[in-house]
Amino acid sequence: MKHESGPLGERDHRALDRLIHEPARLVLISNLAVVDEADFVFLSRQTGLSAGNISSHMTRLEDAGYVAIEKTFVGKRPRTTYRLTQAGRTAFEEYRRNLHGLLSTDR
Repeated sequence: MKHESGPLGERDHRALDRLIHEPARLVLISNLAVVDEADFVFLSRQTGLSAGNISSHMTRLEDAGYVAIEKTFVGKRPRTTYRLTQAGRTAFEEYRRNLHGLLSTDR
């Protein structure tokens, strides 16, 4: 994607996926991008986000088709696992490319 040259405000920032760009969702999706799947405990430890934050942001990502959520039980304990869908991986890669282009000084 070619961006117009000029000050940062004049570049095409609209190409950034606003759903991913939100800081908590960005840290969650970034963690999921480097693993096949992750459980709730792993994401909580990695991100420092509260249970409520993880749950609400993952629901938004699931609604967008970016994340698949699986709820199971291990013995009597609930276990929630998350993984990026192919659409989520594609959206995250596009987000990274667009952000790199936006911040690039090679204009």
